[in-house]
Amino acid sequence: MTHIAVLGSTNMDLVTYVAKAPQRGETVTGREFRTIPGGKGANQAVAAAHAGADVTLIGAIGVDSFGSQLRSALEHSGVDTDHLRTTEGPSGTAHIVVDDEGGNAIVVIPGANGTVDHLAPGDEGLITTADALLLQLEIPLAAVVAGAEAARRHGVRTILTPSPAQPLSRQLLSSIDLLVPNEYEAAALTGTPDPREAATALLDRVPEVVITLGAAGSLYAARGAAPLTVPAPRVTAVDSTGAGDTFVGTLAVALAEGRPMPEALVWASAAAALSVQRGGATSSMPYRAEIDAQAALDPHPAQSTS
Repeated sequence: MTHIAVLGSTNMDLVTYVAKAPQRGETVTGREFRTIPGGKGANQAVAAAHAGADVTLIGAIGVDSFGSQLRSALEHSGVDTDHLRTTEGPSGTAHIVVDDEGGNAIVVIPGANGTVDHLAPGDEGLITTADALLLQLEIPLAAVVAGAEAARRHGVRTILTPSPAQPLSRQLLSSIDLLVPNEYEAAALTGTPDPREAATALLDRVPEVVITLGAAGSLYAARGAAPLTVPAPRVTAVDSTGAGDTFVGTLAVALAEGRPMPEALVWASAAAALSVQRGGATSSMPYRAEIDAQAALDPHPAQSTS
């Protein structure tokens, strides 16, 4: 079975559903509140596990009740938590407001995730066994760099989601094989809002880029190759929380299985389209059979972009 290692955050998502998000100084009445396991690391781990991979998460939770709930939820989703540390203090939390159009606004409090600033004993050994290492930026950058460099030393493919957006060093980017920003993150990294221009600029730093475009699909660019676009299936979004992580986790599985990039992008787009039709992050992530069915129903072939 394909093995995916994930180095990243684990949060409890505290999700409020409202008709319209409040403006500064405004109070609104919500219609529902839910606690849902999340965090970009955990999200991508669950997405990859649901897509059919053997997944191990490297990260940390706190000693609070959220910590035990998070570990249990990950294990229930098929994620190996042997490398998920328990530290003193609270677990990470994400405070999320979801409006009726499926958009969201998020405040993340790192908690235990802030202690993941290095690789613990055994972490590098785990990474060496993986077909791919997934990275994000909700843990200290020192650990992200250490993980990427460990993967590079052992020939393991590295996939980085640069979220939350922040400047990235050449040291980190030199160990990244595939960068997967959304439109906002790509613009923040390059200074241009045009995805095609941003992709071209990013190829000066990494060999391959996929920019996710929400309902418009995704754009793939690689050095020495024509860009590809993949339209997203047309669906009605209920909650976009975790859709990007669903895309990345599923894409990693497809690539690790040896699928060509156009096919992998179609499969990942199908998974993300399914996820936005459900509430929450990990709670919305589809299983492999569902992804296969959606991809077959609405294949959206990749198209070369001149």
